[in-house]
Amino acid sequence: MNFVKKNGWGIVLCLAVAVPSWFLGKAFPIIGGAVIAILAGMVLSLLIQDKSRVEGGVKFVSKKVLQWAVVLLGFGMNLNVVVQTGKQSLPIILCTISVSLITAFLLSRCMRIPGKVATLVGVGSSICGGSAIAATAPVIEADEEEVAQAISVIFFFNVLAALIFPSLGQLIGFDTSSGEAFGIFAGTAVNDTSSVTATAATWDSMWNLGTATLDKAVTVKLTRTLAIIPITLVLAFLRTRRAGEGKTVDMKKIFPFFILFFIGASVITAVAVNLGADAGVFDPVKELSKFLIVLAMAAIGVNTNIVKLVKSGGKPLALGACCWVAITAVSLLLQWAMGLI
Repeated sequence: MNFVKKNGWGIVLCLAVAVPSWFLGKAFPIIGGAVIAILAGMVLSLLIQDKSRVEGGVKFVSKKVLQWAVVLLGFGMNLNVVVQTGKQSLPIILCTISVSLITAFLLSRCMRIPGKVATLVGVGSSICGGSAIAATAPVIEADEEEVAQAISVIFFFNVLAALIFPSLGQLIGFDTSSGEAFGIFAGTAVNDTSSVTATAATWDSMWNLGTATLDKAVTVKLTRTLAIIPITLVLAFLRTRRAGEGKTVDMKKIFPFFILFFIGASVITAVAVNLGADAGVFDPVKELSKFLIVLAMAAIGVNTNIVKLVKSGGKPLALGACCWVAITAVSLLLQWAMGLI
């Protein structure tokens, strides 16, 4: 009962946005339900004066439900494909992360952006958006205002990517008969898991690819997400050395455990298929996953404070733009060099 009391209204609100967005996405696949849900949630957010009654449920949907959706995507994915995708995308992942962090470091000095904000924007851009920011903030002792500023910047470019990358992919000439190339692009060039799934789902809808792009993009993104661990540990080490005092890092807060469940789901699929089960038996589960993604997008839209983003200042936004452009350019260049596009 406590869960319902705390989260009920927020979950109902997200469902009220997600259900029509889901059907509109079916009617207008070139936009997709995930993008419609984000935009509808952002508009609704401007109309809600007091979010106290829905805040708990909205946060629950945006975090937990999105993780469930990713886990469910693991069903129907062969473990060998997951491993192969991770290996294939690893060079691109390492290069995009390095470029983003170097760009954030150099420009923060030139633009005189506070170190903590620059670190959060750089880590959020290079790894996995809000999750990386949340994991890094306590390590570098960033305050709530700095965290909110960084998340607002990252989210702005997340939404921008979800809106323009599918059209950009079409313009560049990505293969529309397979989700492989665009899935790698979405998984490496889009910041947050939520917008990776939204971007990939839109591409699938545009070209009737089922969940081919989504499967590829999520696997690449989860491989990239693991970089939270070494980067956070390095930041903790540097901060400890500067402070001259012992400081421990809680691995439970850093490690994205839902990745293990995603891998477990793909293991179940591999075993079932090897025992003779039809892979199509997992199709309803994957369809549910796609709806949960739309639901999570609705929550993220509702949870967005556009006014705060505008007030957060131009410099962090400019830094985020430079990191985003650098990541996108490197991802496209490396895919071209590897013969993927």
